[in-house]
Order: sequence, then structure tokens, then C-alpha cells
Amino acid sequence: MYPEGSQSLVIFSHGSGSSRFSPRNNFIAEILNKAGISTFLPDLLTPEEDKNEDNRFDIELLTSRLAEITTMILKHSKLKNFLTGYFGASTGAASALKASVGLNNCIKAIVSRGGRPDLVPEIFTQVTAPTLLIVGERDIEVLRLNDQVFQSLKCTKKLSIIPGLRISLKKPALWSR
Repeated sequence: MYPEGSQSLVIFSHGSGSSRFSPRNNFIAEILNKAGISTFLPDLLTPEEDKNEDNRFDIELLTSRLAEITTMILKHSKLKNFLTGYFGASTGAASALKASVGLNNCIKAIVSRGGRPDLVPEIFTQVTAPTLLIVGERDIEVLRLNDQVFQSLKCTKKLSIIPGLRISLKKPALWSR
């Protein structure tokens, strides 16, 4: 969605079986749109690829797709000067961080919701975009992992813990791939 007069864009990076139809991400996109921020919710996997659960954890594949989509979007004449950020959920948070590193600082902010940014430790010190990690207080394992990422990031950063909530999509035991 591209609200009239928008000068900024948030590209969503879904993961772990989520898609452009995610009610949570669509809710967030709607709020951003009402604030005048454009949003794009692409599927990073084809329906056939998504049938293989391993693809949902293939950070290299998700990252390459996100970077490719971002590059195409930023070549569009109406969007090339937009301030662009990523919103990553689940494994999409890892692909958002990693794609931002490969795109020469064109990503101006990253938000991770209940994400798994810990899956790309090799790039933590290279992330330059201000990064917000949002984790539910009851997501004990995801919170622990995000705290470790927070300690390792060298960019402007914030870890926001939402009291009383569990916002990740899967039980922590399923995340140990």
C-alpha cells in the first residue's frame, strides 16, 4: 500500500511459514499506512517452496529474495528516494538484518518482532541501520536469544520487551534448527 504523499517504505520479511496474509503483519502494515508510511508485504517463498519446512529456515534463500525484491523496488522511479526500512518477524528478522548489510546502507531502520536475528551472528557487527528488537516477556528463549543479539549489535539499537505477552509464532523448542 502506498499512501498519497508517502516518502517512506517498510518492506516486510516473513518467516517460519508466515506470508503476506499474516494477520499480525497486515495489522501492523495498516497502522503504518494510516501514518503515511508505504508498506510492501512480499512472500519470500513460492507456495511450492513453502511446503518444504526447511526452506522457512534457509536464511540464505530468504536473504537473497529479500535483497532482490528490495533492489527491484528501489529502482522504481516513484520509490527510489524513499526512506526504506525492514520489518522482520520470526526467521524474517535474520534475513532482514543480513539483507541490510548487503545493500550498502540503503536500509534506514530494522524492526524485529518476535524474531530470530540470532541466526546470522556473522553480520552483527556490520549492521548499520538502527535496529529495534521487540520480544514478548513470556517468550523466554526468544528473549534470551534477542538479548544476546542486542549485546552484539554495534548500531543504534533498542530491545523492547512487551510485558505479559508471547509474540513469537512457534514454541521455543521448535526453533532449535
